[in-house]
Amino acid sequence: MTAEALEKYCGSIFWNSSFLEREDPDLPVCVEQTVLVWAPLGFLWLCAPWHIAVLCRKATATKHLSKLYLCKQIVVGLLFLTALAGLAVTLVEDYGPTRDTPATEKNPWVFYANPILFAVSWILLMLCQEGVRRREGAVDSATLLLFWMILVVCDIFPFQTLLREALRMGEIPDLSRFCLFYISFGLELIALILSAFADVPREAEDLVKKNPEVGAPFLSRITFNWFNSMVLNGFKRPLVQKDLWELSEAESTLQISQRFQQTMQTELKAARTRLQTKMRKRGEEKASKGQEEGLQNGHQNSLGKGVSQDVLMMKEKGDKKDKKKKKKEETEDYPKSWLIPTIRTTFKGVLWESAFFKLVTDLLSFASPQILKLMISFTTDKSIYTWTGYMYAVLLILVAIFQSLFLQQYFQRCFVLGMKVRTAIMAAVYKKALVVSNDARKESTVGETVNLMSADAQRFNDVVNFIHLLWSCPLQIALAIAFLWIELGPAVLAGLAVMVLMVPINGLLANMSKNVQIENMKYKDKRMKIVNEMLNGIKILKLYAWEPSFQNQVMGIREQELVVMRKFAYLSSVSTFIFSCAPALVSLATFAVFVAVDSENVLDAGKAFTSISLFNILRFPLAFLPMLIAAMVQTSVSKTRLEKFLGGDDLDTNIVRHDPSFNTAVSVCNGTFAWEKDAEPVLKNVSLEIKPGKLVAVVGVVGSGKSSLISAILGEMHSSKGFINVQGSVAFVPQQAWIQNATLRDNILFGYPLEDSRFQATLDACALGPDLELLPGGDQTEIGEKGINLSGGQKQRVSLARAAYSQADVYLLDDPLSAVDSHVGKHLFEEVVGPKGILKDKTRILVTHGVSFLPYVDEIVVLKDGCVSEVGSYQSLKDSKGAFSEFLDTYAKEEGKKHTDPTSDGEEVGVVPDLQDPQADTPPEDIVSMTLKRESSIRRSQRNGSVRLRKNSSLKKPKQPADDETNKGQRLIEKESMETGQVKFSVYLQYLRAMGWGYSTMFFLVYFIQNVAFIGQNLWLSDWTNDAEDYYNKTYPNWKRDTRIGVFGALGVAQGVFVFMGTLLLANGSINASRILHTRLLNNILRVPMMFFDTTPSGRVVNRFAKDIFTVDEAIPQSFRSWVMCFLGVLGTLFVICLATPIFTAIIIPLAVVYYFVQRFYVSSSRQLRRLDSVSRSPIYSHFGETVSGLSVIRAYGHQDRFLKHNEKVIDENLKSVYPWIVSNRWLAIRLEFLGNLVVFFSAMLAVIARDSLDSGLVGLSISYALNVTQTLNWLVRMTSELETNIVAVERVSEYTEIENEADWVSEIRPPEKWPEAGRLRFENFKVRYRPELDLVLHGITCDIDSTEKIGIVGRTGAGKSSLTNCLFRIIEAAEGRILIDGTDIATLGLHDLRSRLTIIPQDPVLFSGTLRMNLDPFETFSDEEIWRVLELSHLKEYVGGLQEGLTHEVSEGGENLSIGQRQLLCLARALLRKSRILILDEATAAVDLETDNLIQKTIRREFSHCTVLTIAHRLHSILDSSRVMVLDAGKIVEFDSPSTLFNKQGHFYSMARDAGITTVDSTALYSTVLDSTTL
Repeated sequence: MTAEALEKYCGSIFWNSSFLEREDPDLPVCVEQTVLVWAPLGFLWLCAPWHIAVLCRKATATKHLSKLYLCKQIVVGLLFLTALAGLAVTLVEDYGPTRDTPATEKNPWVFYANPILFAVSWILLMLCQEGVRRREGAVDSATLLLFWMILVVCDIFPFQTLLREALRMGEIPDLSRFCLFYISFGLELIALILSAFADVPREAEDLVKKNPEVGAPFLSRITFNWFNSMVLNGFKRPLVQKDLWELSEAESTLQISQRFQQTMQTELKAARTRLQTKMRKRGEEKASKGQEEGLQNGHQNSLGKGVSQDVLMMKEKGDKKDKKKKKKEETEDYPKSWLIPTIRTTFKGVLWESAFFKLVTDLLSFASPQILKLMISFTTDKSIYTWTGYMYAVLLILVAIFQSLFLQQYFQRCFVLGMKVRTAIMAAVYKKALVVSNDARKESTVGETVNLMSADAQRFNDVVNFIHLLWSCPLQIALAIAFLWIELGPAVLAGLAVMVLMVPINGLLANMSKNVQIENMKYKDKRMKIVNEMLNGIKILKLYAWEPSFQNQVMGIREQELVVMRKFAYLSSVSTFIFSCAPALVSLATFAVFVAVDSENVLDAGKAFTSISLFNILRFPLAFLPMLIAAMVQTSVSKTRLEKFLGGDDLDTNIVRHDPSFNTAVSVCNGTFAWEKDAEPVLKNVSLEIKPGKLVAVVGVVGSGKSSLISAILGEMHSSKGFINVQGSVAFVPQQAWIQNATLRDNILFGYPLEDSRFQATLDACALGPDLELLPGGDQTEIGEKGINLSGGQKQRVSLARAAYSQADVYLLDDPLSAVDSHVGKHLFEEVVGPKGILKDKTRILVTHGVSFLPYVDEIVVLKDGCVSEVGSYQSLKDSKGAFSEFLDTYAKEEGKKHTDPTSDGEEVGVVPDLQDPQADTPPEDIVSMTLKRESSIRRSQRNGSVRLRKNSSLKKPKQPADDETNKGQRLIEKESMETGQVKFSVYLQYLRAMGWGYSTMFFLVYFIQNVAFIGQNLWLSDWTNDAEDYYNKTYPNWKRDTRIGVFGALGVAQGVFVFMGTLLLANGSINASRILHTRLLNNILRVPMMFFDTTPSGRVVNRFAKDIFTVDEAIPQSFRSWVMCFLGVLGTLFVICLATPIFTAIIIPLAVVYYFVQRFYVSSSRQLRRLDSVSRSPIYSHFGETVSGLSVIRAYGHQDRFLKHNEKVIDENLKSVYPWIVSNRWLAIRLEFLGNLVVFFSAMLAVIARDSLDSGLVGLSISYALNVTQTLNWLVRMTSELETNIVAVERVSEYTEIENEADWVSEIRPPEKWPEAGRLRFENFKVRYRPELDLVLHGITCDIDSTEKIGIVGRTGAGKSSLTNCLFRIIEAAEGRILIDGTDIATLGLHDLRSRLTIIPQDPVLFSGTLRMNLDPFETFSDEEIWRVLELSHLKEYVGGLQEGLTHEVSEGGENLSIGQRQLLCLARALLRKSRILILDEATAAVDLETDNLIQKTIRREFSHCTVLTIAHRLHSILDSSRVMVLDAGKIVEFDSPSTLFNKQGHFYSMARDAGITTVDSTALYSTVLDSTTL
């Protein structure tokens, strides 16, 4: 439409510049009637289809009509009426009866068009509002709110025009339209206010309570107002987990991981195809190469043997190179580059959204410098009207506000995206861990896998937050250069050149940093691996006094790590130096060239400060790009690790078939199985057929492949030929029981529903009844990590109960009876496994070392060296005189005698006499006092000692305590303590002290000087720009120009130098701090009493060494530096603004107060959310670690899905604190930015007001500084909170450095060199308890043990047998009484002096990863000859000699690559090496077959004949040849005499012997071995 047509349409002038060129400007009426009406309505019509589309869909259940909705519709209805009224007025005026004017002068078209337009729009709007009401999950509409806003803003112009007109004329010319306009304006305002509220439907109210974000209206969403309640809560009191809101569906782990998994499958498939093609090509190349070589060799042979030496040498070298290359190729064979595309495809929606917001923000950031330029020209040119200045000020704040809103939306999207990526990766790693094959499992230890979940997923999270900077930084740089070109012309190229030069330097530094980083990760992994093992085997370290050796190992690695860290810190300080110099150098180069090129070019305020603002915008992308590149480099390392793990092979599920057509329950057809693809097979040509419902025993010596056979049937092994068929479901009892950190009931139910009768029957059969009576919470007692508060036997019984309860079809039992006492073993066989047990109709495969059970099984499979040597019934194998009969002959001479009286055999279980203890059956008052402590564990004393298995006894269920506050000690694992409230100032001081005061003060000072130089440089520049006025139309003297440039440059370089110095000082200081804090932590953790490890999950301690030390190493120095820089930056800015406009000081004070409150509110919530995040992370890793260690059990039962669900739940709990934390940052940022925007606005307004007294240089300076302050303020609060969050790590580390230690390792009193020479032991009224609040475990033990005596210690589970040994080693300290060894009170000695002179062969054979040699002799005090001698004695010489590396053979984590029997023999070798006069055996032979057991017994008798030996026995046969037997019950000695005397006395010992099937006591060893083989 042309202006003429518009003027005709309006009936008035459309545009004339005179309207604006005066002190009180206004818009022409025609513009107000056309443009300002069409703009908002156009917006409405554009958005309407989207809302109306909802109405066209099939009607969903209509929501009820809320009051708010009705009000909105009524208001729009009234507006519709005003539109009709407007039309009516026009019609009446033109065609009504009262028309006075002649017919020619009718109203212009606009008076018809606008009311009609409005009327139609209002009808449309009513439909839109109905659409919003019907839309699923909508509580308001952003577009409609925006429409009302635009409309009200557009109507403000006619509003003031009409008023001014009326005031000018003193009367209202067109009363009816005047009234209609103001009525509709009022209604529009009401509609605007109404549309700002959320209309939450009734059915969604509960949801909104749980998650307010769902019910937040548009304005609240963009300003994050919905978060206020959380912040207020957090300010009043520290937040706890239950204050946190529910996650919305889209943020839940389940949703995220499902989407991620779908995409991942397709991407991985493609990557695998690519890999196969590559491998095929490589294979073809190799083949052709091979042919060529073959030809060459043929030639050479025909030439005779004259090949010179050189050729041979060259060939050798070539071969070596090829080998290296081949090795490299092998490690690189995994699907690559699929993870990033997966992330990209899964989250593309959020990526696009955030990209849009980022783009808008970037463009807006360039508007401010342009407005600043106009502002400066306004102050210099006094002819410009004052209203222009105010307009610029308002424009500045509007641009700033929009920029803030868009920026925060962008950040919110990105951080949530980061969180989702982390979640997706964690869920994927967990899911993969459940199906990963053994080859892939071998490649990474548990620690490394947990690292994938923690560190690597976190890396991705961090990088994704800033991923858009990859395109945004170049865009910002390009725009900034374009605008600078407009300002300064080609001189910009000089500055650009400086920037371009920086890029390769940074590239080089980034590359160097990458290599350093990889090295760093390597040391970190190595250190964490050792720490992990140390914590798992801490009991052994203490018993053997080996802590110093491990401490030195860790410290050695830590020192290497710190050297690498220092390298990294130096590299980064160089890049920081280059970066802090960059802006100064760039502006110097640009200005210098600009002034020098042409004498006409004078630097005025407009040019200088617009350029400085643009340079400031440039600083950010330039500073961030290299950081981003470095982060991406680190992430690429993580990407590789994740791709390798997630792309690894899954367990082949086809090895085990489930074909119902077979008539066998389990059949193995000619199978050959190995643990890895290319490894030696462990089982060769195995064929087995097992009929349904049969009980089959698998026997053979240690290492013959019994456990491997079970693993193969479970499908855990690699099959090179043959197959396995299993019918029905499987239950599996592993050799080492796997217990979850859950209640006892949950451990047995294992995810199956509870059926009381079945549960009860299972408990009775597995002899768990008496144990439950003793546990403080009955079956609701929480079991610690790795079953720490159960004894070995109890763990095994729980494991068996789990299998029995599951009602599977096939039972695979890997030697479950060896870890329990003999009579219990017998009971379990009879009640559970045997022909009369509760599993009698099921198929059972039992690996066993117990000869006594064999006559009762249906079939026996004998394994020898991985092959099945014989199969048959007990009798037929015995008659066939094969391997089995030899095996029996050795042991079973007396087998017949034992089972002469079948009747008594059946009844025996009942013959457990009640003890002489008067209150045998009344449990003591304090429930806690009865939980059992044992092995590496908390055992609480127990009064009713024996496992009473009365026939038909029904189990009394322990009464559930009424309230949660059950007796103290029922919960074993204390909740992780969490500091609340503000971080104490002393923690900061502690860190600074660790850095060294010299470093800290120097660092602060140097940064302060740098800041002074920065302000100085800018003041100098502002002074320089005033030259433009002084030398107006004069030539600019060269000396002046050179001085200006020289000083400007010098100040710039000075900044760089000071920053460099500061960073170096900080680097050295922070490495000092890292070293000191880690050393203290390690030192203390090794010295805390065993008690601590029993009540603290290892994950918690590992967390201190991993996450917290990582924070101390890397995050704290960074955030400390940033904080100091931000703090000084803010001070500098305020100083400069006050210098320019002193009145600004008045505004600072209220702003500062608001700022302070916002910050305090925020920090208290944010800090607590971070703490909740840390605390809720631990369970993720604990559960993951637990899953990895129990993989075979979980897979056997097929419970992968249940564990996946649980993992999702734990991650969700964590996200509940991560998500609010992200929002809290945005909540804060948007409030602070508004404050910053006010600073800009006021500095601009004050400049407009005082324009006559200010020079343009200072105005430019103060506003360009103010524009910067927004970001700096924001960063300051972020840094304050980040520093406070990170410093929590120091708090957590120091919490563990202040735990009370056990006694000194070495005390004043040192024992003589050869002590103990005789090995006499004496207990005097010895009493002990585990923790001060618990009851006594040993009640006044008094006895004498002579030199070289052999003492057997027996007693029912929990009688205090292990407690006795713990006291000898002072693992627990005496409550009363004392122990004397050779007359010396052990309480007076240092722990290491005591422990290194005693020897123990512990119940659980714990090995550490490292060489075999290190496992035997960590201090390297013995020669190789001595070590080979003890290996020979412990029957391992043959095995170790057969290994390629011999003594340097690497033992894998936890000794996984040795069988349990071999581990036990290694522990024997350790004992033989130490040659001390006192030896304690703690059920050392529980996991060994009869032969090995015999060997060990013989060796001990022979090699330790001159020692005092205390044996804690589960199997009575091992102590029948003792000089005396001590029978313990409920912590007291009830009998103590020679075995024969006790047997004839017919007391406790007699009844135990009867249970074990021993009828006479003869002291020959072999004979006794057979006697008690029952227990095996």
